[in-house]
Amino acid sequence: MNKCVERIYNGLIKENPTFVLTLGMCPTLAVTTSAINGIGMGLSSTVVLVMSNLMISLLRKVIPDGVRMPAFIVIVASFVTVVQFLMQGYLPDLYDSLGIYIPLIVVNCIILGRAEAYASKNPAIPSAFDGLGMGLGFTCAITILGAIRELIGAGTIFSTGSSALVDFTEMGFTPASIFILAPGAFFVLAMCIATMNRIKRKHGMKPAEVPDYIGDAEDDTKEQ
Repeated sequence: MNKCVERIYNGLIKENPTFVLTLGMCPTLAVTTSAINGIGMGLSSTVVLVMSNLMISLLRKVIPDGVRMPAFIVIVASFVTVVQFLMQGYLPDLYDSLGIYIPLIVVNCIILGRAEAYASKNPAIPSAFDGLGMGLGFTCAITILGAIRELIGAGTIFSTGSSALVDFTEMGFTPASIFILAPGAFFVLAMCIATMNRIKRKHGMKPAEVPDYIGDAEDDTKEQ
């Protein structure tokens, strides 16, 4: 399998950051009260993942080991600030809905984890695709969580305040509001993880696999 395609498959299925590695639980549980919030947070994190992985990979020979983590945080924070300003200017409603969780992308363990485990040890292009795969996996996972919680807890799908793509309350559906509260977030997450593990077992895959990318870093001499 092509290495770039492998990185995307890795983030979407094999090591999905939400359903397999259970990383980034704070935004996963907090902002997934609707599908729109899930898409917004997921795509924002994806942009930051791709750009920070790319930049960290390009600078991996320059950044000293002693200041590695502070340097990673500075790079991630710079991209988060850009994304935050763009969202505030062009998507103010979504920006207000996500609130404090946008700047908290800086300390999201998915982003720092990929920077340390993969981008700092591998060339730029595979690192960018690794960020893309992890970001898409995160986006899909929290959008699914948000859609399920919104459907059961509010009776709507892709609601934007005054309107919704589908409103089941008009058809007599009575929502269970607990699903848009914290207990509902844990229940839906557990249900999704159990479903994914069942599917993976059915196809002969382990429910959670040990990451194999740490030992796969390419030698600098090979790159040149």
